[in-house]
Amino acid sequence: MEVDFRIRMNEKLYLRDPELSVLGKKIVKQGLELIIKLGFEDFTFKKLAIQIDTTEASIYRYFENKHRLLTYLMAWHWSYLEQKMVFYTNNIKEPELRLRKILELLAAPATEKSGSDFITERLTYDLVMSEGAKAYMTKHVNLDNRDRLFKPYKDLCGRFAAAILEYNPKYKFAHSLASTLLETAHSQKYFMHHLPSLTDFGMEKDDKKLLRFLEALLFDSIKPAIKK
Repeated sequence: MEVDFRIRMNEKLYLRDPELSVLGKKIVKQGLELIIKLGFEDFTFKKLAIQIDTTEASIYRYFENKHRLLTYLMAWHWSYLEQKMVFYTNNIKEPELRLRKILELLAAPATEKSGSDFITERLTYDLVMSEGAKAYMTKHVNLDNRDRLFKPYKDLCGRFAAAILEYNPKYKFAHSLASTLLETAHSQKYFMHHLPSLTDFGMEKDDKKLLRFLEALLFDSIKPAIKK
């Protein structure tokens, strides 16, 4: 079952809210598709303007630069994934089962149907896999962090870490493990499709093997020590 969520975006990510106009939605939708097609380095607002039959100046009225657009898309994805995590684990009482469901959500392929009328989880998932780190691996990361641009990612990691601590309250590295598993889920999926020799399941491109790997990393790390 796919569920649509209303995502509230940080106003500092944009100059004009793209959700409030046809052009704004087109900028986000076509911008997302073009970044995936060209790669972030080769993507420009000039190319996007040609794609959607508008002017560069019109795009700059919505986003300060292309990095802000990328960060907007990343923030949307992390917010969507957090809400999805809440929805699908809300009625699961057993901590271990809740963690397994979270890992399942991280490893499973996204679908075209989930998202909104102008942005889909499937495309933002592809973007996170290939370009995600570029949103925060910059010289101005501290300024962006001050403006809370990465709050959706931190909220997602925090919720995952809380689930880890429910399973083992004595585990000391819950946030580090949560962020590591989030990054691993996407990097291993990327390697699976593009650099298969860096994985043990790349030839088959098997999401179930990826899930088993994530489960091994998680539960081998957090299982309570057995006193002898």
